[in-house]
Amino acid sequence: MKKTLLSALLLAASFAAQADETLLSRQYGACMSRPDVTTAGMHACISAETARQDKGLNAAYQSLQQGIAPARKPKLLDAQRAWLKFRDANCSFQADPDGGTLAGVNAAACVMQMTADRAKELSDFAAEVAGR
Repeated sequence: MKKTLLSALLLAASFAAQADETLLSRQYGACMSRPDVTTAGMHACISAETARQDKGLNAAYQSLQQGIAPARKPKLLDAQRAWLKFRDANCSFQADPDGGTLAGVNAAACVMQMTADRAKELSDFAAEVAGR
């Protein structure tokens, strides 16, 4: 049992090291850094951060959509749908059925990080469009 907890703590530290801390909230960092974090706790931390990042992604998408020419809007929608499909397939693959309980944590962290990355990408595009 202690070995499992130690593994979970090491994994939590690994996620914190791999994540782009400039894109993720302080709440997420604090949540994952708790000394008593469990696998279920990691899922809760990741789920809450994914919700925050999804909200930012939606805001960035709306901002970009409002700033581009009407002819480009269908292309943005197609790109976003394709990205969502890729994110979900990519992160689902990371849920290795032989990976134990932490495989689900890996998949959830993948969704969280990819969502944060995409939110930044769309936000940067929106800022570029607004600066023209």
